[in-house]
Amino acid sequence: MDKLTEKMDQEVKSTINRQGKYLTFSLAEEEYGIGILKIKEIIGMMPITTVPQTPDFIKGVINLRGKVIPVTDLRIRFGIDPGDYTERTCIIVVEIEREIATLQIGIVVDSVSEVLNITDKDVEDTPTFGIKLKTDYILGMAKIDDGVKILLDIDRVLNAEEMAELAKAA
Repeated sequence: MDKLTEKMDQEVKSTINRQGKYLTFSLAEEEYGIGILKIKEIIGMMPITTVPQTPDFIKGVINLRGKVIPVTDLRIRFGIDPGDYTERTCIIVVEIEREIATLQIGIVVDSVSEVLNITDKDVEDTPTFGIKLKTDYILGMAKIDDGVKILLDIDRVLNAEEMAELAKAA
């Protein structure tokens, strides 16, 4: 069943048009990209109010012009050693679509790099890392110059339970 689901997921991904503009950012020396249409704004670090009894990757909430937005740290979510925040650390406010609602969340990244126009021929499918490692949140691997940028499907970075935790925090 898992193999069938994984194969179907890869087939769906291969039919998705991954061409477009992506905002690229860094996390611990790696480069990632999010489709530009998902980005609402980029803001500098600001005070984050912690919310008790939330998972570690949920940093808390911010007050963005009168709207309370939950903030998550992608380093912690991806199992990367949490680093210190610097003057380049920022929050990317994205819009996540779920079946029942759309939620704005902030994601903490090390730094924002640039906006790239990525064509379909530049994107390869995500390699298979075995059945235990889920990669459904990765749209593909963009080959840019001599490097690779990991294109994220931001709607799938957090699972349903994690999204519910975020919604409760806000």
